[in-house]
Amino acid sequence: MLDKQNVAISNVRVPAKRARTLDPGKVQDLAEDIIENGQTTPIQVRKDGTGFILVEGLHRLEAIRALGETEIMAYLVRARLH
Repeated sequence: MLDKQNVAISNVRVPAKRARTLDPGKVQDLAEDIIENGQTTPIQVRKDGTGFILVEGLHRLEAIRALGETEIMAYLVRARLH
């Protein structure tokens, strides 16, 4: 089960490989949708020391950041043990 919580955007680190997939047009479209409807789907993060690493939701994260928000709704996912 995923734990949903608000996290500070400044505490979310985006892996470099994932950051290269950013599409500014998609961020703009999402920001406009979030203004109208709010954030309907949380991003997914995993705990990393005192912060978090983004697992899923780069465009949502950047859209919320572009809107000047300081927190984002996120699911805290746990790494699977092998």
